[in-house]
Amino acid sequence: MPERDFDEAAWRERIESYRAEKDEFLAEHPQSPISPDEREAFDGLDYYPPEPSYRIVARIQAAADPETVKLATTKGPDREYERVATLGFTLRDDHHVLAAYAAPTQEGLFVPFTDPTNGEATYERGRYLELDVEEFETGDDVVVDFNTAYSPFCAYDEGFACVVPPEENHVSVPVEAGEKY
Repeated sequence: MPERDFDEAAWRERIESYRAEKDEFLAEHPQSPISPDEREAFDGLDYYPPEPSYRIVARIQAAADPETVKLATTKGPDREYERVATLGFTLRDDHHVLAAYAAPTQEGLFVPFTDPTNGEATYERGRYLELDVEEFETGDDVVVDFNTAYSPFCAYDEGFACVVPPEENHVSVPVEAGEKY
């Protein structure tokens, strides 16, 4: 499902800007998961090069009856999310489905996932995507850009309790996009 109005140059600029903002936050913000002692040497995260083929259009399937689920965390109590949709898409000629969640404290959709790069090139427990989608209906197209996939804070500081992607949110092909470990 290619997009007719996709502007690759503008997209690349947005990805680079997003990454620069993330690196600045990690280097300077008081709530950064990188310890103050390590921030002086921090010169930015390692990222896969932006790749348009990892910016895909998925078909969203709204949950007929959204259910509250508890997602495990790396430490501490489970966190409650509402499983509100699934995203069906093709990546590397294979069909994949990921569950999308809503949380009362955040806008949009939260999509934690794992793939074969975990523990090798990316954080071992998985990565996250956030989709700027507020309202949707079954059959709507949604852009899922794996170039914005990021590691949870617990990848940088084990003191953080981070959601562990559920088993059902495994992409069977390597997702060589977004943040590296």
